[in-house]
Amino acid sequence: MAPEPEDVATRIANRTLARRAPDYPAEVRRLLDAGREVMRRGGTASRPRVADIVAEAGLSNDAFYRHFASKDALVAAILEDGTERLTSYLRHQMAKEATPEGQVRRWVAGVLSQGADPDIASATLAVLWNAGGLVPGAALSDPSGSAPLAVLLHEPFAELGSPVPDLDASLAGHAVVGRLSDHLWAGTRPSRDETEHLVEFCVRTASVSRSRP
Repeated sequence: MAPEPEDVATRIANRTLARRAPDYPAEVRRLLDAGREVMRRGGTASRPRVADIVAEAGLSNDAFYRHFASKDALVAAILEDGTERLTSYLRHQMAKEATPEGQVRRWVAGVLSQGADPDIASATLAVLWNAGGLVPGAALSDPSGSAPLAVLLHEPFAELGSPVPDLDASLAGHAVVGRLSDHLWAGTRPSRDETEHLVEFCVRTASVSRSRP
């Protein structure tokens, strides 16, 4: 049986969508970047309004609500976007190393580097602070973003001998991301010695786990 033909309303709506849809990814990117910048400027003193974000993006309220149901949905998306960018960066850095120890070192250094640059640190802190104020159900299940980052440690931890690399990687991820959070809130920067200590801690976590009865 042939499908029912589209009515006039559906055809017009589909043509409109086909013309406008190519612009939608650019709109979303502008809103994500604008939201992040407005949050960075506000720090932990004030939460941005939708009006502030659309003004920064040079878009309209209609454009905002076309892609996000609420400001909380945008904040959650900004957090997810930042986590994806950091995950991609860490994966690239880890690929430069041939040994699991070297990969763990690159991972730890990459995570802590988010606290080394003042602009990145202030933006990251502001996003985390705003994410902490989301209404229930609006935020991601892991507001710290450590879970997807820790996945990158599964393979090197397994090579280091951990019988439970997913669990050990999760614990190491919480420790390193938690330490980064400490620095962000204190306005301090991780030192080289601290980075090396955390690398040893992560490697030791896998090694100790391997030796358990």
